[in-house]
Amino acid sequence: MHTEVTKKLFTVDEYYRMAEAGILHEDSRVELIEGEIIQMSPIGIRHASCVSRAIKLFMTKLGDRIWLSPQNPVRLSNITEPQPDIQLLKPRADFYGSKHPVADDTYLVLEVSDTTLRYDRDRKLPLYAKSGVPEVWIEDLQANQILVYRKPKGERYSTSLVFQLGQPISLAAFPEISFNVDDLIG
Repeated sequence: MHTEVTKKLFTVDEYYRMAEAGILHEDSRVELIEGEIIQMSPIGIRHASCVSRAIKLFMTKLGDRIWLSPQNPVRLSNITEPQPDIQLLKPRADFYGSKHPVADDTYLVLEVSDTTLRYDRDRKLPLYAKSGVPEVWIEDLQANQILVYRKPKGERYSTSLVFQLGQPISLAAFPEISFNVDDLIG
């Protein structure tokens, strides 16, 4: 006799009820990906430094044109709410106090990948594309490069670029403002 084994997938609302009930703690490093609660990797020194660098650079160069949201959730669907390292969001009067941002609120999602490149690129990137996040950058710290994905179509991005150390890089939403890859990666 065969017994089928199925997973119990959670919705975003159930995920938050688990936090309210104390099953998940506020300082737990988890995110909800396609209904599964995924334990996130610890943040290493270089990873933290890259996030801090990006925050400083984005705030200095973009200022009030964006709302910067570090390591906070973005709701992609009823069963997916990742916590990217940085989101550059469209400014909103309530500072996203009434609900978490969704794909339409984003200019850019930035993931810093020291040991999680495959997960960020193969698992999360298609979800960002599917939900319509217009641009995703993945800082590949092992190769010292930034992978840029633009123009979502289905579960893929139609534009894929690689920026190396020494090269300038700009957001599609703000092409007149450039950054240096070295300043972001260190």
